[in-house]
Amino acid sequence: MPGTTLTEARVKALKPRKSVREVRDGKLRGFGVRVSPSGRKQFFIHCQHRGERIWKIVGDAGSMSVGEARSVADDMLTAIRRGEVTPLAPGETLFEAVAEAAFRRHERVWKPGTLYVNRRYLRNQLLPHFAGRPIAAIDRQEVRNWFALLRAKPVAADRSMPVLSVIMREAEGMGLRPEGSNPCRGIRRYRRKGRERFLSDDELRHLAARLKAYETRWPQQVAVIRLLLLTGCRKGEILTLQWTDYREGHLFLRDSKTGPRTVWLSEPARAVLDSLERKGRWMFPASRSDRPRSASWLDPLWTRVRAEAELEDIRLHDLRHTVASLALRQGETVLAIGRLLGHRDPETTLKYIHLADAMMQDAAETVGAALEAE
Repeated sequence: MPGTTLTEARVKALKPRKSVREVRDGKLRGFGVRVSPSGRKQFFIHCQHRGERIWKIVGDAGSMSVGEARSVADDMLTAIRRGEVTPLAPGETLFEAVAEAAFRRHERVWKPGTLYVNRRYLRNQLLPHFAGRPIAAIDRQEVRNWFALLRAKPVAADRSMPVLSVIMREAEGMGLRPEGSNPCRGIRRYRRKGRERFLSDDELRHLAARLKAYETRWPQQVAVIRLLLLTGCRKGEILTLQWTDYREGHLFLRDSKTGPRTVWLSEPARAVLDSLERKGRWMFPASRSDRPRSASWLDPLWTRVRAEAELEDIRLHDLRHTVASLALRQGETVLAIGRLLGHRDPETTLKYIHLADAMMQDAAETVGAALEAE
């Protein structure tokens, strides 16, 4: 309703809709009221200054009159035109408050591991830059500047950006930013070389030999690593196994990255499981509580085995990649490999084919260079 002079009666009569509703004031340009789907009403200012769009909350319609809000908005707009820094307006929400609200909402959706990692990116990459900033004042240029500062940490930058985007979408849903104003949209991620790595046949033999050497000293840790290599499962899927998940020669995962799934086991994999001592409900129980082992429990053995086998660049997750590469070499189809690894999207499985092709090309180049040198 452009051109409508806002009054107490008009603001009170505004009804919420399924999407956020904004009504501009006909008396003061750049001033208006926003009605959220929840029914919350907030006064705001919106203007352009030196090519930059500025959007700020003035205050809550439940705690200030239209006249008071218009007066505060007039002062804020005047300060912006003069290039002065405007103080934090009453009711304007800071970045960290919206971030916490977003995490509370998503903790029901994100898996515990995802929640933990995202909180780490919030704490280490986002809060140091955006804490104390009004959520409505963060624009695309500020996000670009922050992203550029993380150029030396491209992985952290690329994984922090989706977290920031979730927070900005939450701000829109809370009525703290205009719809469609997400400043993360359209910012290109860093290009980085994929970290996927496959073990060669010789490397697999070296790894198997070192695991066997530590079988007596660290039997459970060795069993976990062997299961990772024999099943292609993720680390968390193996560590959180319960004995009731192992039956009929299969593993029935209660929850994986893509939901519940069945893991078909080879005879060597079943032999590893059958060799384990059953104590309580967990296959790999913690020593002092009724819970499974954490991922860090594997670190001492994995660090030592990796060094002795001269495989310092190998991660535990690369064992999963190795399972995929071995299946490819045996002629298994994309569908079969996808089911083996629990992929929901075939595109995820196709990635391994492209990587395997790249490895074969590298091998061909190496052979060619060696023959030329002779």
